[in-house]
Amino acid sequence: MICKDRFIEDCKRAVCDGQKALRELVREAVTDPAGIVAELGEPTSAGIAPLYRGPGLTVINFVWAPYMTLLPHNHNMPAIIGIYGGREDNMFWRRVPHADYAPGIEAAGAKSLGPGDVASLGPDIIHSVANPIAKFTAAIHVYAGDFFDPPAPRSQWDHESLVEQPWDMDHTRAVFRAAEARCRAG
Repeated sequence: MICKDRFIEDCKRAVCDGQKALRELVREAVTDPAGIVAELGEPTSAGIAPLYRGPGLTVINFVWAPYMTLLPHNHNMPAIIGIYGGREDNMFWRRVPHADYAPGIEAAGAKSLGPGDVASLGPDIIHSVANPIAKFTAAIHVYAGDFFDPPAPRSQWDHESLVEQPWDMDHTRAVFRAAEARCRAG
């Protein structure tokens, strides 16, 4: 069974060894979804719950509401995503110039993750996330940096126009709140 404090201490040590070392820790943790639930609690509402935040490492328990989507965004730091409940569909994007308007992005691939699956995202990866199922999706995200105050400005892209904008954590929190409200409303 996972121990949150031990997992965080292990991540603090592993971040110096790089993304592969962090991936192994997350992979090991999500092989026991019941252990994570026993330690962190049953996911019952959408949200972003920081478990640890420091200048070189952030560990977050993300819970996605049913049918929730998050617009394309980047992290500007390595990220490891480990699913311990539900399903997370990632659409990957690449930058492209558009003749008629500001530079945008186009789809470049996708990956669906379920319990026990882990994805490693390099610092330049752009992705959007969707929970395609009718129950909560829960994931441990580990970032090799401060997710909430990154050293390089992050971006997000408008869902419709795919035009780049500055990343806005308040907008991200509002998306989670709105998804939670829709879930509660039925």
